[in-house]
Amino acid sequence: MKIIVTGGAGFIGANFLNGLVPRCTDHVFVNVDALTYAANPASLEAIATRPNYSFARVDIRDRAAVDRLFARIEPDLVVHFAAESHVDRSIHSPQAFVETNVMGTFNLLEAFRALPDVDRRRFHHVSTDEVYGTLGADGAFVETTPYDPSSPYSASKAASDHLVRAYHRTYGLPVTISNCSNNYGPYQFPEKLIPLMILNALERKPLPVYGRGDNVRDWLYVTDHCDAIWRVIRHGRIGETYNIGGRSERRNLDVVHAVCDVVAECTGVSASTLRDLVTFVPDRPGHDHRYAIDPAKIERECGFSPAETFETGLRKTVRFYLDHEAWVRAVRTGAYRAWIDSHYAGRV
Repeated sequence: MKIIVTGGAGFIGANFLNGLVPRCTDHVFVNVDALTYAANPASLEAIATRPNYSFARVDIRDRAAVDRLFARIEPDLVVHFAAESHVDRSIHSPQAFVETNVMGTFNLLEAFRALPDVDRRRFHHVSTDEVYGTLGADGAFVETTPYDPSSPYSASKAASDHLVRAYHRTYGLPVTISNCSNNYGPYQFPEKLIPLMILNALERKPLPVYGRGDNVRDWLYVTDHCDAIWRVIRHGRIGETYNIGGRSERRNLDVVHAVCDVVAECTGVSASTLRDLVTFVPDRPGHDHRYAIDPAKIERECGFSPAETFETGLRKTVRFYLDHEAWVRAVRTGAYRAWIDSHYAGRV
């Protein structure tokens, strides 16, 4: 089977490929990535020379380049991770989110639709629980929860979800969609909450927390998310949406405190010293209060259950950032961008 994975040099895509390429040697994986700021080929060093893996530097906003790629490869499966995903960036610069998340998804769907015998292929679209908006103190998102996005990011993902669903209903494309809760784990760009807190705690820098830290998120270890996606691809029903959650709701402040405690445990520093670094900052606009996912459908239909608890996943995550100083240093200094420019400039 020939598989195109878009955004495979990003956080979740890299974990997906690192897990599957060595195991699925009878499949050919093509990593399609524009190598924007949060994409890092260094996250894929372990599989870079595998015979069933290759890389194509293609921006999904480039319709002609996407069409050429699909016509050349004729993928049996497309797994679509590529997206602008940071809410704060979407508030300040929303245009890139519309271009990549909406128009980029449209370009992929059009290229996929043009493939011969498309009904024997599969397009899996990876999305977020943020499309559903905010919850009160009770309840959880299910697959039929109405969309109510609050940020330019979540609005752009909602639009892309609607496009995928519409292409199934209008053109009969064989698609599946998954909406996941907050991911964390190895190779996550340090702008996100957990890696930012880990690295700031290690350097005794302030730990910025929006508002009073009482916003609630459901947390999912990244390799559990990747396992869930693969299960949907193999066992999910065409045209269906599957919500993927970790059943691990936490207040943001409790997450930050947990990071402090694990970093303290791993480094011998006092946990109270690290907790004292917590600094409350003004809340961001449109900050949803609570997300929670009911994963009953994927558990029932695809046999999914997370392998990691929040506690075990967090320890693995802290350990990754402690043990991969060179990767962290290259990301934080931007040195990896120079490496990308020297190795991939002009390559398609």
